Amino acid sequence: MESTLDFHTAKALLDWHVDLGADEAIGDAPVNRYEVPKEAPKMAKPAPEQRAAPVVATQGPDPVVAAAELAQGAGDLDALKAAIAAFPHCDLKNGARNLVFSDGIAGARVMVIGEAPGREEDQQGKPFVGPAGQLLDAMFAAIGHGRADEASPIYITNVLPWRPPQNRDPKPDEVAMMMPFLERHIALANPDVLVLMGNHSCQALLGRKGITKMRGHWDEAFGKPALPMLHPAYLLRMPQAKRDAWADLLSLQAKLRG
Repeated sequence: MESTLDFHTAKALLDWHVDLGADEAIGDAPVNRYEVPKEAPKMAKPAPEQRAAPVVATQGPDPVVAAAELAQGAGDLDALKAAIAAFPHCDLKNGARNLVFSDGIAGARVMVIGEAPGREEDQQGKPFVGPAGQLLDAMFAAIGHGRADEASPIYITNVLPWRPPQNRDPKPDEVAMMMPFLERHIALANPDVLVLMGNHSCQALLGRKGITKMRGHWDEAFGKPALPMLHPAYLLRMPQAKRDAWADLLSLQAKLRG
């Protein structure tokens, strides 16, 4: 079929389209994009052997539920420690040197709960053994208690048994999955009172932070009287706060005597 346009007319028309921004030839005949088709095109169905299998979403076990099952199965502290060591869902254990379970004398009337191990604790596998731990020992010695004192012992553990990388704050999911173990730990140790050292311990056991306002005010956690106190690491940075810590120790001493 011969074109009705001569060369010069066709070239002028092409140049005009190029000037308007056209840069691609789509087809020989114009297409009305606004025209509604009389019938929607039907897509061919694939053969049965070509149909993709339905995707079924898979979800792993709930770490909190798994922790609760392991914790409840522990009949004593040794079994609880073994259960924590076998718990596979907390990634902190992959970067830690040691599981930091506890120190002091189990069955003590006072159970001290810190936040998480630091570098020294990770190396030795015991809680509160660095500079903050030395201050903690001095604080309790001032009211006649000690982790090795058989007459008036204390028992020490942490919310998290493994050191977070670079001593960062514990993450909420890490705390949540380890809480069943801590609850069981408290039940098996069966202290008379709990001492919650620092913000993260209070957040985990009492559900709130604000240690400078909470300190010295008795509360309850897992059915035990709980006393929030300033963390020894904070006292090392803020020595002027030691007066508040001393007042809290006297409150603890009065509670035990009462």
